[in-house]
Amino acid sequence: MKAIVLAGGSGTRLRPITHTHAKQLVPVANRPVLFYGLEAIAEAGIRDVGVVVGDTHAEIEAAVGDGSAFGIEVTYLRQEAPLGLAHAVLIARDFLGDDPFVMYLGDNFVLGGITGIVRGFAERRPDAQIMLTRVPDPRQFGVAELDSGGRVVGLEEKPARPKSDLALVGVYLFTPVVHEVIAELKPSARGELEITETLQLLLDSGRRVDSTVISGYWKDTGNVADMLEVNRLVLESLEPRQDGVVTDSEIIGRVVIEAGADVSCSRIVGPAVIGAGSVIRDSYVGPFTSIGDRCRIDASEIEYSIVLRDAAISGVGRIEASLIGRDVEVTPAAQTPRAHRLVLGDHSRVQISS
Repeated sequence: MKAIVLAGGSGTRLRPITHTHAKQLVPVANRPVLFYGLEAIAEAGIRDVGVVVGDTHAEIEAAVGDGSAFGIEVTYLRQEAPLGLAHAVLIARDFLGDDPFVMYLGDNFVLGGITGIVRGFAERRPDAQIMLTRVPDPRQFGVAELDSGGRVVGLEEKPARPKSDLALVGVYLFTPVVHEVIAELKPSARGELEITETLQLLLDSGRRVDSTVISGYWKDTGNVADMLEVNRLVLESLEPRQDGVVTDSEIIGRVVIEAGADVSCSRIVGPAVIGAGSVIRDSYVGPFTSIGDRCRIDASEIEYSIVLRDAAISGVGRIEASLIGRDVEVTPAAQTPRAHRLVLGDHSRVQISS
């Protein structure tokens, strides 16, 4: 069995971070989301992996390399434009050959991995296998309809009136028969080759599409709230470790302080991770916070947040539920006159307390 991992796309919901950063490489617990997916594929026993890349290909390739760090062998497949999930399968046709395969969306996070579903697919060998989870607002997702026996009878992409609350999780398994369907597929109204339509056409032609409703944790890390929630979840399983220097500070709970980090006159309450080379002075770092490499936190408080590498936060009081990008500087405004001075990029989101 092979796998393709989708690591293209523009990541519009995470702008402005993704103006300069591949969305699949935005970190949770100081590791890119994409890495968790690659590890899940390796744990499922799949070694031959095609990574579908777009405009951010250079950054993805630099981070992933040849795949040996994950125990896999990577082939890069260039998608010239984000023309749909089924289009990614189309351009991977030569790589996939006649093998069954997993398609994994590189910005998705599935707690517990995919080993069980891959094993079940190999044993039962349906034409396709999908993973589903119940969501509060299925209008934002591909939605599956099941009959009274639990069989898949229909699928729709972002329906205005969903027939169920079962959303497609970003992991799909296919036999080579899917290539016949995709070869005949026409672009949807939004100009994409849709994977939901592909699955529906498989059903319409009498092919077998199995489903598994997962009760565990799944997130599409396409927005800040979901990134912070996945960060929280990963940090929950953190094993404490102190490789950096800690002076006159209080370390409480599960905290990782990486080599080269320097914490002084501060209070760190875990689960939290302080990246290599970071400096924390006279500050409070609260639970569910990831501080990236070479950051500086000075006379400030931060909790339930992600801070990317080389950022600096100084003297700004308390920060919560925030995603702070690389090389960002956060400093206090002048006391008089009382005003906020902002330099914001396109698609920024700012909340200011009065």
